[in-house]
Amino acid sequence: MTDAGIAKAVELLRAGELVALPTETVYGLGADALNPAAVARIFALKGRPTDHPLIIHLPPEARLDDWAAEVPPAARDLAAAFWPGPLTLILARGPRVPTAVTGGQDTMALRVPDHPLALALLRAFGSGIAAPSANRYGHISPTTAAHVQAEFGDAVPLILDGGPCRVGIESTIVDLSRGAPVVLRPGAITERDLRRVLGDTGERPADGAAPRAPGLVKRHYAPRTPAELVDSAALPARLAELTRGGRRVGLLVLGTAPPTHGIALPADPAAYGRGLYAALRELDRRGYAVLLIETPPGDAAWRAITDRLRRAVA
Repeated sequence: MTDAGIAKAVELLRAGELVALPTETVYGLGADALNPAAVARIFALKGRPTDHPLIIHLPPEARLDDWAAEVPPAARDLAAAFWPGPLTLILARGPRVPTAVTGGQDTMALRVPDHPLALALLRAFGSGIAAPSANRYGHISPTTAAHVQAEFGDAVPLILDGGPCRVGIESTIVDLSRGAPVVLRPGAITERDLRRVLGDTGERPADGAAPRAPGLVKRHYAPRTPAELVDSAALPARLAELTRGGRRVGLLVLGTAPPTHGIALPADPAAYGRGLYAALRELDRRGYAVLLIETPPGDAAWRAITDRLRRAVA
């Protein structure tokens, strides 16, 4: 985090180039949110469908009214309570926001990240940076600069290294574009946290009327190795079944003792989230034929982790 590094990043962004930047959730692949040609570079490099919207990251001093066509009181309350932080708000798109960022929709996604390097860059740039996760579309999200380098090599002109991401999974997404707040994607900010500010929140409507939002496709955050979620009690039998035919099987389990062929992550949702994507990348690297992932607890504290794992094995 140097003035020279931030100045170089600002220069590249203003020239329509891409910059990878750290946030507290995952590393983002950033472009000037108001430059449709620059935004198109994100979609091309990631291999991301152009109707899949991006999150615009803002500096803390930004005014929501400068970006959104309408800002309901609930949006201001949530921003005051959780920004900077891992919360994304879906609001009606303001006229200055190009539809290239929103996937052609009249809604958009905004957040203020909680990472000193990201905030320094946003303040120096003085505008919004569209930044989905810095990985190939559908693959495991990056939580270190080395992950971004492994994913893209020299295709990204600059990767700002802010160390490992503190949260490690993507932001909570709340839709505020249709009246009552609705959680579209769970994250580190839980519905219990949101209720402290808003009262009751809803689930995503079954009728599909919710706007498209990042990270909601069926298969996402996925390793290249075929993977299965397996309940703890069934794990030994499933492992024996797969290894009987000579296949190499990698394990991702809960606990402190790593298995012979695999990785153990803490039985605490925050700690598990910090280590999840790095663990999946390491298991991918080892060249197993199959990955077996122990199903986490079913309580609300694990909801975001379970969401990511279900998409990873879909």
